[in-house]
Amino acid sequence: MKILVTVKRVEDPESKIKVKPDGSGIVTDGINYKVNPFDEIAVEEALRLKDAHGGEVVVLSVGGSETTAEIRSALAMGGDRGVLVKTAGIVGADVASRLIQKVVEEESPDLVLMGKQAVDDDQGQAGQRLAERLGWALATQASKRASLESDEEKAKKPGLEFDGSALKVTREVDGGLEDLSLSLPAVVTCDLRLNQPRYASLPGIMKAKKKELKEIDAGGLGVALDEPVKVLGLKPPPERAGGEIVPDVPTLVAKLKSEAKVL
Repeated sequence: MKILVTVKRVEDPESKIKVKPDGSGIVTDGINYKVNPFDEIAVEEALRLKDAHGGEVVVLSVGGSETTAEIRSALAMGGDRGVLVKTAGIVGADVASRLIQKVVEEESPDLVLMGKQAVDDDQGQAGQRLAERLGWALATQASKRASLESDEEKAKKPGLEFDGSALKVTREVDGGLEDLSLSLPAVVTCDLRLNQPRYASLPGIMKAKKKELKEIDAGGLGVALDEPVKVLGLKPPPERAGGEIVPDVPTLVAKLKSEAKVL
């Protein structure tokens, strides 16, 4: 099974994000970057499927030259080779999905795994847009019924089940879980409870430095890079008022009624 898995370079969720005074973006000085956590889950699932069924795991990202660090990180986990579609800056979900579509058409994987969303914008659109453009089956928010403390998880068993012809996916929906059966090729986006990503070992990090990483200029893929949605500006959220410790429940209820007016 040939699996293409996407990774996105995002700001470290532990970093304190500040908006520039002119609202044109965020202050990037001192910001650390890492692989989008949902994408790490997708990489882990791709590696487990490869262990179970054989094949190849190709790691793909879209971004500037600095994005090779996130691709190498996924290769250190166990990916076989990497592909970077180089762009001048950050692109939105629509442009990213069109660029990824071109690479998918060239690579012809059986399965594309992606994080269900990126933690920098939380839009969760790229997987759906890609599947629509490819005309492939789609399952979003892939999870599993076994807990992350189960023996199955400790044995690193894939959460996605492949029987040689169909892929069975358990996905999280409002109020429970839903089971789907997909014909390949397909696109699957991965949720938090699908697996626990492995840490890259030191030998894995050393091997990753020598693995193939192909760079493709986005301008050569014949994709219009104009964004259909433009961000006009950013504003920080309003400052939160300080908290107050009340002496008892009756006082709390009175304040909720008279001040907060939520009762």
